Amino acid sequence: MSYNLGSPSPIEPLSLGNVITAGIRIYRSHLKDYFLLALKAYVWLLVPIYGWAKFYALSALISRLTFAELVNQPESISSGQRFVNSRIWQFLINMLLMLLVGMGILIGVVVVFAIFGVLSAVLVGGLNQQANIGVYLILGLLAFVVGILALVAVLWISTRFYLVEVPLAIEDNVDGTSTIARSWELTKGYVWRIILISFVAFLITLPIQIVVQIVSTIVQLIFTPLLEQNSGFGLLFTVIILALSFASGAVVLPFWQAIKAVIYYDLRSRREGLGLKLRDYEI
Repeated sequence: MSYNLGSPSPIEPLSLGNVITAGIRIYRSHLKDYFLLALKAYVWLLVPIYGWAKFYALSALISRLTFAELVNQPESISSGQRFVNSRIWQFLINMLLMLLVGMGILIGVVVVFAIFGVLSAVLVGGLNQQANIGVYLILGLLAFVVGILALVAVLWISTRFYLVEVPLAIEDNVDGTSTIARSWELTKGYVWRIILISFVAFLITLPIQIVVQIVSTIVQLIFTPLLEQNSGFGLLFTVIILALSFASGAVVLPFWQAIKAVIYYDLRSRREGLGLKLRDYEI
């Protein structure tokens, strides 16, 4: 069965089942290729700055390849790599801009809580001896509400930037700056559905993270007495933990990038009327 997502207007909500199912099917169909690309991306993380941009670009490449499958125009890895490599510095610019955005969000949250703390201190100080347990309970409740509102705001803003690297890896008329506005445009009106899809995707990948954590703990327990006897085992321990982290990341990353590609395809179909169908992937 194919999933017809080609609607020129956003008249229906994102289908959680279709997005997750399509992402899983494409992920399974190309597991080896995507895993090797993701592993290569993680290795690049060891190289400062340029390597980080390569990681970003290779991650986006997986979304590009997935999107090509969705629109029935499969692309070779080498062809996709040539495209994203031609934009490597744009990926770096985008990464730096998103870092600034993240810092801005963090500063905004800190400022909100600082203002709340100052107002609370002034209120309690003004009441002086008259302050009682009721006042502190009210302030505690207000702090909880402010915390929830701050969390919701951060989630909402972060989701509007959910697709920033995907258009940069696919579309011709964007760069490291304009792709941010492109993500903001595409996700408008679909924030909470994207959050729900991401939550389900997180639950799917959670067992992998648990297994990796268990294995890492076992390795640590094995090496702890060895390190106490001979510090020379430290390098081997570091290499093993790093290899586990890279391998687990290389398993999970393609799934997330595939999900992003399906969401991107769906949003473009609804907003711009691609008029295409998801390919049929048998489980």
